This record gives sequence, structure tokens and C-alpha cells, in this order.
Amino acid sequence: MIQSPQFPPLLTGEVVPRHTDPFDKAVSRAIAGVDSGTIFYSEAVDTLHAALVLAPETPLEDAIQAVYVAQLGLAESLGALAPPEVPVHFQWPDRIKVNGAVCGSVRFAADVSDPKAHPNWLVIGIDVPFTHATDEPGEIPNQTCLHEEGCIEITPMGLLESWSKHTLLWLTYFMDSGFECVHNEWRPRCDTLGKMIDYPTSGLFVGLDEKGRMLLREGVMTKTVSLIEFAEHV
Repeated sequence: MIQSPQFPPLLTGEVVPRHTDPFDKAVSRAIAGVDSGTIFYSEAVDTLHAALVLAPETPLEDAIQAVYVAQLGLAESLGALAPPEVPVHFQWPDRIKVNGAVCGSVRFAADVSDPKAHPNWLVIGIDVPFTHATDEPGEIPNQTCLHEEGCIEITPMGLLESWSKHTLLWLTYFMDSGFECVHNEWRPRCDTLGKMIDYPTSGLFVGLDEKGRMLLREGVMTKTVSLIEFAEHV
């Protein structure tokens, strides 16, 4: 029997039925008015699927920066639980990389799309594979799973517990000190920063601005690309 994860104060957990997507469940419950700080999760043993519901008190362009907070929470959780030689990085806007290969992603949705509008809710989900869907490791180029990278001792529920604690800690920093402290920790973990990229668009990834928008240089022009553009439509 899978032991229920323990969540830190201010966060609560709710397991979803088998074959139910925690992210979809979180969105539907957020629309219905579930408490902020509720984490919906699956008890699958091969993948961590979880989604956190937040009730921001700021416009969407500021609230969406919590996506970076959730990424930091996941990176620090893996850093604490994985072998010390296993590096964790980000690929903007939504990919998590372990040992240089994609190993999971974040998802997010809100009830508004206007950057200046105040959302009633924001849902941030994480998906992290522990095993491959196929029996052939390395079959899909540039993708990996935690077990293939030597993280045999980590369990989905153990990672969920750790993610909830680290994410809550970073949410506190974020609300107290603003985006700069989050940005300072996120930036060194982004392995495409300062490089030419072709995902999700093409150009030179210069950095992030004060709102967390990508600064993308195309020739002599630099444009901004917001995380809001990658939010899921609900």
C-alpha cells in the first residue's frame, strides 16, 4: 500500500482516482472554488503527476512568475533526493532536464489571459517520469527518466512531499521579496540561457526581464515572450 504523502502547513493534498489527470482535476476544482494551497496528485508508481492550486492577489503578469517557483521547488527536491552527481536544469518555458536530457515538465493555467487582469486561480502542474513508457532506455532521443539517471531510491510520493516543501518555501520568498530572488536562483539552472534556441521559438535567448518574460534576440531586434502565451486553455 502506498503511504500518503505528508504536506507542510498551508498546503493540503487530495489524491485523484486512477486514470484521472491531477491537473484537469485541479482546474475543475479551482473553478468550483477549492482552497488555495490544495495539491491534487496521482498515486502512480511510474510517474509523478501533481498540480497545485493558487489564488493570486496580483495581476496575471506577476502571478505567472510562480511557475518559476514551482520549477525551483522541483529542482531543489531532486537535488536533495538524487545522487549528488545528477544535475538538474531548466529549458524555458516548461521543460525539466536531468543530466542534459528532458525528464519532465511543468504545466499551468489560469482563468484569465490578460496580463493586467487579476486571476481568481492559477494551477501549476508537474509531470516527472520515473520509468520509460517503453522497455528500451534511450529509445526517444534527448529524453530520460529518473531511474535511468540512477535515482532508484526516489519514489513519486517522496518527491511530491519534497516538492511541496521546497515550493512552499520559495513561494514565501517570492511573496516577501518579489521575483528578483527567484530569478537569481533560476537563471544558473537554465542551460539554454545565452544560447541560440529553436524551442519554443528561434533566436538568441538573452535572459528574462523583471516580469519573467523571455528576452529573445532576432537579428538586431529583441522581443519579449511571456509564459502566459504557454498557459493551457481551459
